[in-house]
Amino acid sequence: MELRSDLLTDAVVDPPAERTDAARNRAKVLAAAAELFATRDPRTVTMDDIAKAAGVGRGTLYRRYPDRTAIAVALLDEHERALQEQLLRGEPPLGPGAAPADRLAAFYAAMVELLAAHAHLVLGAETGGARFATGAYGFWAAHVRALLVEAAVPQPDSLVDSVLAPLAAEVYLQQRARGLSPEQISAGLRTLAHRILGASG
Repeated sequence: MELRSDLLTDAVVDPPAERTDAARNRAKVLAAAAELFATRDPRTVTMDDIAKAAGVGRGTLYRRYPDRTAIAVALLDEHERALQEQLLRGEPPLGPGAAPADRLAAFYAAMVELLAAHAHLVLGAETGGARFATGAYGFWAAHVRALLVEAAVPQPDSLVDSVLAPLAAEVYLQQRARGLSPEQISAGLRTLAHRILGASG
């Protein structure tokens, strides 16, 4: 059977202009959203706001991102992946090889550093119940659970969310509003880490 070259071409080749336009639109959306999240309470930013600021249609926006949370997650992704890589393969105490309490304290410090730079994005991505649905939260939860198990803490599953609760963006921003510095917040969380998992070895 003879294959029609025109049909084969149509089937396997995407028009280069569409790929370029899609990449350009994605960059415009992320840049506009980042600006809006940085200058306003992310919880008040609407998809219409983002579409207007990016200069794209609502259909273009919704084809790639179902909601505002998905956009904030996309903006956070690079920063969270970098931290995840450090937890898996970095130097101790953030990476493997240190006592669980020291690793938890280092994780707390790294997360406070992330919040100091990107709390507005975290607030947009993890407000309310949305926090627990993100892939990043699942990774943090698995990391904390592993530290609890390594430290032989009873009922580790019942403590994971409580250990992560101080890292909610709302908590961090409330502490900053009360005048606490990121260094003071990290110091308090370091104390908490050692109270939960014991003194460093």
